[in-house]
Amino acid sequence: MTFEELGLSPEVLQAVTDAGYKEPTPIQAQSIPYVLMGRDILGSAQTGTGKTASFVLPMIDILAAGRAKARMPRSLIIEPTRELAQQVAKNFETYGKYNKLSMALLIGGESFGPQMQKLDRGVDVLIATPGRLLDHFERGGILLNDVKILVIDEADRMLDMGFIPDVEKIASIIPKIRQTLFFSATFPPEVKRLADAFLMNPKEIAVSAPSSTADTVDAFMVRTSAREKRDVLRAVIASEAVQNALIFCNRKRDVDVLATSLRKHGFKAAGLHGDMAQAQRTSTLQSFRDGEINLLVATDVAGRGIDIRGLSHVFNFDVPFHAEDYIHRIGRTGRAGQSGRAITLVTSDDGKFLDAIQHLIKKPIALLTAPVITDPTPATDDTVAETASESPVPATEVIATEAPVEAPRAARGRTRNDNRRDHRVDNRRPARSRTPEKTEEPSTAPVAVEASPEPTRAPREREARPSHQRDNRDNRDGNDRKVVGLGDHVPAFLQKPVPFPRTGTE
Repeated sequence: MTFEELGLSPEVLQAVTDAGYKEPTPIQAQSIPYVLMGRDILGSAQTGTGKTASFVLPMIDILAAGRAKARMPRSLIIEPTRELAQQVAKNFETYGKYNKLSMALLIGGESFGPQMQKLDRGVDVLIATPGRLLDHFERGGILLNDVKILVIDEADRMLDMGFIPDVEKIASIIPKIRQTLFFSATFPPEVKRLADAFLMNPKEIAVSAPSSTADTVDAFMVRTSAREKRDVLRAVIASEAVQNALIFCNRKRDVDVLATSLRKHGFKAAGLHGDMAQAQRTSTLQSFRDGEINLLVATDVAGRGIDIRGLSHVFNFDVPFHAEDYIHRIGRTGRAGQSGRAITLVTSDDGKFLDAIQHLIKKPIALLTAPVITDPTPATDDTVAETASESPVPATEVIATEAPVEAPRAARGRTRNDNRRDHRVDNRRPARSRTPEKTEEPSTAPVAVEASPEPTRAPREREARPSHQRDNRDNRDGNDRKVVGLGDHVPAFLQKPVPFPRTGTE
């Protein structure tokens, strides 16, 4: 089958030809005719099968006739991440270059001003993440009364990220009479419930078995220990013919640490996670696409938002907590009929997650022998935190054993522990026994002794006293000034005698 047989307009066909595509993928071949008919679609397809074009191409033809009003978009596409929204926007720019359609992208991390200006001029296609879309709606900057087509993409990812309540709210404020296109790689029960609530007599399309990996991806696993994971990863990268690769971590903090470690060992690597500013994320992705860096360390925020042609490898530095994420991660390679390799590092603590993945994909992951580590990681700053807890003797104890022999306590004077000990003893004594005993005779030293100044003696004596005996006001200024009380400056009218009232019975 060719694109000409799907009923697309000549303008769209020309744009598809310019992009280099000749034959539609299975999800495109089955979806496009029904979308052009106005039917609701319930599509299930694994990542990397051309799912985005299956709704972008027919939407361009449908929206070609008509004009958008100010702040009232004619179609709405909801994406879970910024990267996915940007990817869909690029698809509209590629396939809609011969059509005069306006488009706006509403994502977080960017200023409201330019987005508001586009909405004021009117847009035919609005691509947004749920949070930013609701922000504009609550500010009164957008009206959803004229939405004719609603696309909910990557619904299972919406569920994982907690966006389902936002999606339900958005669906409740747009017209009930609309065309809804619902796509998801997997269909857990909650996603199925949403599909039943949003769709009316949908055409169900499933081009492959749910929760399966692409046949073009060769998946392997390497067993290692948590201590040697970075060394093994570098050895695997060196042994593989890696052109460019995505390396996935479960936590954002591990992304920066691993990217820094790879750069220290001479690799062109960079990190990508949700805490980065949008401008920095965009710049990093562009550097990866341009080949300035060939290793991109990322969290699952990039698992479905990066479409790099010719991505040769995917490495799972951490086994994903959710088995479905494994499918989306390795689906970044082996796209558009090309082959790819996915390698997962597995430790002894990952047995439960590994079993869940193999149960989901219904086949075991082949075991790859770990290559020999030739350059173990030196004890640098990024590994001190990992090895400190395994040291048999803390560093402070080693220093203590090498310290010189201390002088007797009498020679050293009072210490902090002595004051604490005296403080505990004083707490057990009666209050009247806390005053120092005067057992010595008055000093008979000559007056010349007073010539030796000891300016710090008084403050030192105050500090030696227990904390509950000190005067807080003395501690504030560190001197012995007299505390002025009310008796030193009583107003005159308060000192007048007050006559005692007479009761008449005296």
